[in-house]
Amino acid sequence: MDLREIFTQLAVRIGFTSVEIKGLWNDLEKAYTAKSRQYHNLTHLEEMIEAFENDRAHLQHPDEVLFAIFFHDFIYKTTRKDNELQSAEYAVSLLQPQHHMNKTLVFDMIVATQHHQHNEEEDINWLIDFDLKILSKSWEDYQVYCGQIRKEYKIYPDILYKPGRKKALEHFLEHEFIYQTETFRNRYEQQARTNIQKEINLL
Repeated sequence: MDLREIFTQLAVRIGFTSVEIKGLWNDLEKAYTAKSRQYHNLTHLEEMIEAFENDRAHLQHPDEVLFAIFFHDFIYKTTRKDNELQSAEYAVSLLQPQHHMNKTLVFDMIVATQHHQHNEEEDINWLIDFDLKILSKSWEDYQVYCGQIRKEYKIYPDILYKPGRKKALEHFLEHEFIYQTETFRNRYEQQARTNIQKEINLL
């Protein structure tokens, strides 16, 4: 998957110039390839965009969803609790009146990836599900994901990390559904719940 080409085509549709697009891509690539990023990196974007492409037909605002995917983890620091808000603010700051984009929707989409809660806006539910698709991978792939997350939080010792991670995982299981769209529930809900419970048992 050529992320740069996908981003370039999107940015052209929105109305950015070629010079602007080159700068935007360089900033994106720099952010998502930082050494601290073991999971929240370009591979995560690729997997989300693959899910996006598979279910694009369901979306009312595909360009807004795609733009939100590219920028939803633009700012990611494990010591902060406002990464999504910071990323959302940055993303909409790039959008000027001449750009063909619903800024409010983009902002709301990115912020929604913090708590992953059901939204009245169905496109936001799809974005949330794309972001959480990793939870439904095979157990082997899920374990790789767990290791990547642990490395991102390596500044925290197990005595702090494990209770925090367990609490976050239990939060998913407390809800009636992990996924917000019926399509993802039918495809992935059972596997995701199995994986999460297994990880909790190992913590």
